Amino acid sequence: MEQLLSLAAENLISPIILCFVLGVAAALARSDLSIPEAVAKGLSIYLLFAIGFKGGVSVAAHGIDATLGLALLAGVVLSAVLPLIAFALLRVMTQMNRLDAAAVAAHYGSISIVTFVAATSVLESRGVAYEGFMVAVAAAMEAPAILSALWLVAKGGGADGNKGMDSALLREIMLNGSIVLLVGSFVIGWATGEDGLAEISSFIVSPFKGVLCLFLLDMGLVAGRGLREGSKILRPAVLAFGVLMPLIGSAIGLGFAMALGLSSGGIALMMVLSASASYIAVPAAMRVALPEANPSLYLTLSLGVTFPFNLTLGIPLYVAVSQAVTGG
Repeated sequence: MEQLLSLAAENLISPIILCFVLGVAAALARSDLSIPEAVAKGLSIYLLFAIGFKGGVSVAAHGIDATLGLALLAGVVLSAVLPLIAFALLRVMTQMNRLDAAAVAAHYGSISIVTFVAATSVLESRGVAYEGFMVAVAAAMEAPAILSALWLVAKGGGADGNKGMDSALLREIMLNGSIVLLVGSFVIGWATGEDGLAEISSFIVSPFKGVLCLFLLDMGLVAGRGLREGSKILRPAVLAFGVLMPLIGSAIGLGFAMALGLSSGGIALMMVLSASASYIAVPAAMRVALPEANPSLYLTLSLGVTFPFNLTLGIPLYVAVSQAVTGG
């Protein structure tokens, strides 16, 4: 418990978290502080490229083995199964209609790449090593959750106006910009290895945390606006789900990671991936596939509740648990 409190305190007073808090506070106070959309998009592109490239370099140094293949398989299974658990919880806890519950559930099987990036930053600052291929696992966990959500809707007879799964939607999911950039930069880092990293280290290593601070400032602004505008739909049971589901997901991720024999850092990241909720790839897919679902509900829940919880309390908890189970 002492280690957990120490980790939480250290995380809460880091520049990364405080920038997010500043954004939330500014939005709740109705400040006119804002980051232009083009700048925010540029920041997200930088972060995706940097984490993908560094992950590829790590795999090049580590080499391909059975653990990598099993970790990718575990990520796909987790992404497909977690929405089913989330859906069942939502139906029991909140009596949410089937369509909205399926749309929300999809977010909790897919991942938040920013939460993943923040977790890698925490691990690196503490000198905790982790498997570089975890970024590939993150990419593998983007799409299966969307397919599970569409299956849940189809199982219930579908709904008028919803497209369901077709080749165009599948193509849009697989060619989503964040997935393409993450996988592409991973491949480039893998192909060029340490030599490639040395060539651009001044670009993707030194400025990384500063860019992350600015990006989380923007995320705080978005989350704060969502909380302010979506307060009427966030009933106590819905809020409870936004905190309970990450804890359930992280526990399941812990089991998978231990079965794979991952390092302390790898276990923490698998827990983070299993606990996080998408707010980029999945909302885009839901707008196309399930247009009648309530975006205010699933966006506010994933970005306004689960994201802040993971960023402030979740990550320190997952790191502490991973170190406790491995003795690291």
